[in-house]
Amino acid sequence: MTAHRKAATVAALAMAPLALTGLAAGTAAAHGSMTDPVSRVSACYAEGPESPRSAACKAAVAASGTQAFYDWNAVNIANAAGRSKQIIPDGRLCSAGNDKYKGLDLARADWPSTKLTAGYHTFRYKGTAPHKGTFELYVTKDGYDPRKPLKWSDLEPTPFAKVTDPPMRNGDYVFDATLPAKSGRHLVYSVWQRSDSPEAFYTCSDVVFGKDSGVGGSAPAPTASAPTQRQVEAGAAKSTVEHHGHGDDDAGTGAGAPARPAAVKGEQSPGQGGGNQPQTDSVAAAPAGNGAPRTENLAETGGSATTPYLAFGGAAALAAGAAFLFLTVRRKAAAGGR
Repeated sequence: MTAHRKAATVAALAMAPLALTGLAAGTAAAHGSMTDPVSRVSACYAEGPESPRSAACKAAVAASGTQAFYDWNAVNIANAAGRSKQIIPDGRLCSAGNDKYKGLDLARADWPSTKLTAGYHTFRYKGTAPHKGTFELYVTKDGYDPRKPLKWSDLEPTPFAKVTDPPMRNGDYVFDATLPAKSGRHLVYSVWQRSDSPEAFYTCSDVVFGKDSGVGGSAPAPTASAPTQRQVEAGAAKSTVEHHGHGDDDAGTGAGAPARPAAVKGEQSPGQGGGNQPQTDSVAAAPAGNGAPRTENLAETGGSATTPYLAFGGAAALAAGAAFLFLTVRRKAAAGGR
């Protein structure tokens, strides 16, 4: 190899750590979706975006396209900063005001659902890129009609569960909570607000308390299934989430800044299996009684706000060493040409 080719090779190596720096910082972003009770977007992804089985998922894919479901873990608002009630319009809660996911807002009574009963339940939220933050879970009020667009006023005014930094087990955030007494078809709405970023993620999970006798004479909805790990891994190759894995913050889709503010009335706030039995790897703490929300500071998980800076520092050190080697090769090449 000539001296000039050696110099070119070393120069390329010098740039590699800088490229890795951007990758490390990008992959620190958070993603995820509820899998128990399974969210609409997760259930439709599990059915297969190219050929969904249920009528509701077929309609959702027709409205949003297949890519929205390959990006099932990115229903987000990049700059929510705790303002979800103010910036997500009524009728667009499930998409978080993001046109890319508008199929999730379809008002229909046949969304695949998860069977629940009042009382103790272990919730699971797939975290494909973990980060610190707080989960708030709301359930719809008695009299909820799934055939009408979901409004903030359809949800109980306070969350039945509020958990900060729950533990992650086998890729899932796992936490326990007490479900209030309900009957028939309802919806569980989750807000995951990151504490190290203004970004927040949202899910709508259709659930049935007791027997599903259908709504308005309709047939009972199918049981929802969560994506398997194999599906998650296979779908990752087809996912084209924008901004290096930071969700969809393209203003053109409405994620970064929803088109219009929600009408807030009286400041009302917003998987398959699992059942209501404790899991062997669930949080070892008694659920709050009397329907009060659970508020816990549990084990810290995921990266911290310093993660990108540590990655940058390490890459910078490697780049400096490569640059020194580059200069050394150039000096030797110059001396040999004399």
